[in-house]
Amino acid sequence: MNKNESKYFNTAIRMDEALIALLEKKDFEYITIKEICDVAGVNRSTFYLHYENTSDLLKETTIYILDKHFAYYSADTKGIAERFENCELGDLVFVTSEYLTPYLTFIKENQRIFKVAIKQFNSLNMDEVYSKMFNHIFDPILSRFHVPDKERTYMMKFYLMGVFAIVTEWLDKKCSDDMDTVIKIITDCVLGERNING
Repeated sequence: MNKNESKYFNTAIRMDEALIALLEKKDFEYITIKEICDVAGVNRSTFYLHYENTSDLLKETTIYILDKHFAYYSADTKGIAERFENCELGDLVFVTSEYLTPYLTFIKENQRIFKVAIKQFNSLNMDEVYSKMFNHIFDPILSRFHVPDKERTYMMKFYLMGVFAIVTEWLDKKCSDDMDTVIKIITDCVLGERNING
């Protein structure tokens, strides 16, 4: 990356971070270009060098958040979607320490960003992100488990909302509980592994 590319990239990150900081305080539709520029420490002409409008920045900020999240996963965990057709069924269970540890580590180390993503779920177009994940990851997995088409969205929402509720509780406690404990709670709830009679 040459000096100009590096400068452009660093300015884009500053604007992404500025938008995240502003989204902590108010809804997207009330955020102005002037506010973004003030928080990022850039002038309006620099903003317009990068974006046509605030919606362009918002799209980039969503990608920035997702890229930051996916950076926590190893190459093996990122490439799992390519192996759906041929892998063992047991390899399609993602409620394991291998997948939950990077997910929870990202949340713990980026609590502020994750809270903004929750609070501004619709503004950041996370529904579209979920739809893509459903089509490219969850649907093929559920197909391998022979779950009927019309039941798949219900089933995924149930599991995801359950995991999300546990994560939200952990966030409310500032991620102070041990990560292994939270992983065990998630796996117990999702996979039903806790022996309630013991």
